[in-house]
Amino acid sequence: MKKNIEQKIETTKIALFKGKKIRKTIYQNEWWFVIIDVVAALTDSVQPDGYIKDMRRRDEELSKGWGQIATPLSILTEGGPQMLNCANTEGIFRIIQSIPSPKAELFKRWLARVGYERVQEIENPELATKRTRILYKLKGYSEDWIEKRMRGIFIREELTDEWQKRGAKEQKDYEILTAEISKVTFDMTPSEYRKHKSLNRENLRDHMDDLELIFVMLGERSTTEIHRTENSQGVPKLKSDAVAGGDIAGGARKKLEQRLGKSIVSKNNYLKSPQNRKLIEK
Repeated sequence: MKKNIEQKIETTKIALFKGKKIRKTIYQNEWWFVIIDVVAALTDSVQPDGYIKDMRRRDEELSKGWGQIATPLSILTEGGPQMLNCANTEGIFRIIQSIPSPKAELFKRWLARVGYERVQEIENPELATKRTRILYKLKGYSEDWIEKRMRGIFIREELTDEWQKRGAKEQKDYEILTAEISKVTFDMTPSEYRKHKSLNRENLRDHMDDLELIFVMLGERSTTEIHRTENSQGVPKLKSDAVAGGDIAGGARKKLEQRLGKSIVSKNNYLKSPQNRKLIEK
């Protein structure tokens, strides 16, 4: 199977096919789907892992080409990010050929529609932004919060683009660099922060308030600027830059906390959706 996957983190999404959850993520500008989810949706098998093994035994050609079809990508699970075998649309079509299911044709049409939406977003990036804004609005977030969140997404994408260009090649590189910024900005890694907010697999940043989002942006934007100014290359240098960028945000946070007389690192989250989208206090 392929190794050293270059992939931006926090891209796991959930799609629905006939009520079944299928996790997907963007890799190389297209959707990749978790194979075990697809098999479960098409077969209703309670042991999709076993079904996949049997399927590969039955279909020798599929088994021979499995290394080209299945690519391990980082997928957000209840236990945190895990490397799960995924396939793009072409690979999923090949897998479907080995599954005798009355749902196969419907699934092919569903895949085509999902793929078309991604093509539209690549050709017109504003579509992806508009769809994301709509989703946040439907969840009950305020326009002011959405504006900050969208700006944060843009800053994050700029940063991960710099990491990729400057030597971060593996998923763990992105995780380490992100953790370094967070540790110095908030005195917590993302996983520690998630526990602090009583979250499981939810996106941490979707549960931050205005000030938390602002300091995330300051840490990541500072890190990006340091990379560019110093033309940083290689993970060790990127890591030291991440610490420096986080230190700038962390210093600003501590000064504000000293002035306010309280911590801005909140335990609150948005797990529930009151009409006014108030934070759920823990």
